[in-house]
Amino acid sequence: MKKKSKSIDIFSLSFLDVVSCGFGAIILLLVLSKVSEPLVVGKMSKDLSGQVQELEQQLHKIRGESQVMKRQLEAVRRHVIHEQEQLAGKQSEIARFQSKYEAGRTDLAVQERIEQQLRAARQSLTEEMRRLQAAKVPAAPDSPIGGVPVDSEYIIFVIDTSGSMQRFAWPLVRRKMGEILSIYPHVKGIQIMNDMGDYMFSQYAGRWIPDTPARRRAILRRLASWSPFSNSSPVEGITRAIRRFHAPDKHISIYVLGDDFSRGSIQEVIDTVDRINRAGRRGQRRVRIHALGFPVLLTQGGSEENAARFAALMRKLAQDNNGSFVGLNGLGFNQSR
Repeated sequence: MKKKSKSIDIFSLSFLDVVSCGFGAIILLLVLSKVSEPLVVGKMSKDLSGQVQELEQQLHKIRGESQVMKRQLEAVRRHVIHEQEQLAGKQSEIARFQSKYEAGRTDLAVQERIEQQLRAARQSLTEEMRRLQAAKVPAAPDSPIGGVPVDSEYIIFVIDTSGSMQRFAWPLVRRKMGEILSIYPHVKGIQIMNDMGDYMFSQYAGRWIPDTPARRRAILRRLASWSPFSNSSPVEGITRAIRRFHAPDKHISIYVLGDDFSRGSIQEVIDTVDRINRAGRRGQRRVRIHALGFPVLLTQGGSEENAARFAALMRKLAQDNNGSFVGLNGLGFNQSR
């Protein structure tokens, strides 16, 4: 006969005992954790306080090292600035030497170019000119000084006041003006115009300036700061001077000082001057035309053609109008014709 299985009652006394014991154990653990919490917190606070002190010491040390590094960095920065200043000084000195070297090369190139032109000019002399050059005729009382006739009683200066002349040739222009005046101890009248035909002294516009030592000194002083507008062409000044001052009873010389003839027809200028400065019955022109060429543009790259045009124009005008053309070979104090 089969046995009946015993049924399990979950709400029996034994089960409740087990559950009660479990709850009791949990409560005991909670009580124990609450009791030990101040000890744990104290220990943790003590540990954290030590770490904070250690970190503060490290921060203090790092700050000290940072100050040292800043001082070292400042010293390095000052050293670098000092080295940069020395380098800039060296570079400036090198630039000055290079400028002097380039200027020397330019002067040498200009000298060589002028020498080549002089050789070409000598080769182009006719047999008659060579014969006259070789014949050493005794000088007459009114013979030219340095190739320039000085028999005129009135002299007019037509001066190029352009920027190139003002910047590079003005000290030499003033010196040459003094030299030209010195070869005329006394004349009956002087006039100063720029290449546009503007007068240096407006109170003497259209009439002769009396020649006195005081007036000559005033001319040279005024020349130092005289800078009216210029178009770098001597044509206007030459034609205006001839039209205004030519007279059959006066011996007049025009001195043109310039460096440039950049535009216009050379032949047209020659024809115009020939028309207004006609030769007399003896073949002499009313007005002599002399010229001094300053080699300013020969030192400026790309402007050599304008300098050559000026030289060609003034050489022809001087030749046709009983004058002389003098080409200067440099802008320093040692010049040659």
